[in-house]
Amino acid sequence: MTNKNPKNCLIIFTRYPEAGKTKTRLIPVLGAEGAANLHRQLTETVITQVKELQNVRIEVHFTGGNQQLMQAWLGENFTYQPQTEGDLGQRMATAFQTAFNNGMEKAVIIGSDCPALTCQLIESAFTELSQDELVLGRAADGGYYLIGLKRLIPELFTGINWGTSEVLQQTVEIAKNLKLAVSYLTTLSDIDRPEDLAILDLRF
Repeated sequence: MTNKNPKNCLIIFTRYPEAGKTKTRLIPVLGAEGAANLHRQLTETVITQVKELQNVRIEVHFTGGNQQLMQAWLGENFTYQPQTEGDLGQRMATAFQTAFNNGMEKAVIIGSDCPALTCQLIESAFTELSQDELVLGRAADGGYYLIGLKRLIPELFTGINWGTSEVLQQTVEIAKNLKLAVSYLTTLSDIDRPEDLAILDLRF
């Protein structure tokens, strides 16, 4: 899965699937246990894909649970660490900075909500970073399911209305103001809200 000294780092943001604390926007439709089970299934789908990556350090940054619970769930082939404090932007910025401080040359962050995300798309993100400064995987809801960088650009993570349909647009505007070279991956759908569940009929 990896070599001893990879320079590419994939960071997966996820949560331990505890009922009542996971996929809360879906609880009115699926119930607390059902929402947690869906999150578990979505995360395991992503993990199946990333196991195919070569020459990539894979880190799982989690909330809820602990390292032992995460390892028991997803296996011991990954590096686990709790997400830091702050909003999503602060947590992603810290994750990127830590990766670059550890000698990584390219870093990509993904979530666990996108069942159509493939190993090939993640590989293409690292490839695009060879020529561009920022890679974004556009989500159909106006956010992004993937972001890749070669250095921390903190401006990309401040002043964003996280969890809204404005995330991608605001990020792109910041990138334009900074004159960054940006590449975009295929638009995919996240599973966050009740209306997103129809997508699962095509995937599971």
